[in-house]
Amino acid sequence: MSRLGTSRPFPDARARHPITLPNGDVHPNTVFLANVIDHPNVEFGDYTYYSDFETVDDHAARIAPYLYPGSPEKLRIGRFCQIAHGVRFITASANHPMRGLSAFPFRVFNPDTMTAYVDEVAGYGDTVIGNDVWLGYEATVLPGVTIGDGAIVGAKAVVSRDVPPYSIVAGDPARVVRTRFDDETIARLLAVRWWYWDIARIEAALPAIEAGDIDALERA
Repeated sequence: MSRLGTSRPFPDARARHPITLPNGDVHPNTVFLANVIDHPNVEFGDYTYYSDFETVDDHAARIAPYLYPGSPEKLRIGRFCQIAHGVRFITASANHPMRGLSAFPFRVFNPDTMTAYVDEVAGYGDTVIGNDVWLGYEATVLPGVTIGDGAIVGAKAVVSRDVPPYSIVAGDPARVVRTRFDDETIARLLAVRWWYWDIARIEAALPAIEAGDIDALERA
């Protein structure tokens, strides 16, 4: 018997489709991203999932449409993240040149010169999403942003700057609405780092996690 209280155990981290419906059917549009994306510029932690309203053939192109193999930036996403339909990561390679007098990318139309803007693009850096981050419906994350562990990004938010751990952001541009916990609790959660535990230990600690009992979680 699973600690989750059903006869079905928590899905294996290697599962492609982690949700099984009560009638036994697999939900085809929810995927563990680490198992459906093979892209040299993308990193996903275990159990991070994406849910779409439609069947997706290329998940990398769906969520990070401007990121190409060999681009100067990467998309790094931690463990246990929850990514809703329509979320887009607009990575640095989407940017146009802005050092000169025009933002028109003249040189990309010539195969011999199309890499002319790579150094400028690289200056934006990687897009980094921490662990246990929830990105709501149609949220957009702009180039070079870091979103801290435990943060929540509201539906249709446009994230143009870094988001502190365990904060809730919303709007365009996204701004901190509030923090999820007080500073002491946040520090303790960041020290515990439960998302790196093995899944059996996490399941055993679920009562503490779900009850918001940081003392019990630390004992676990």
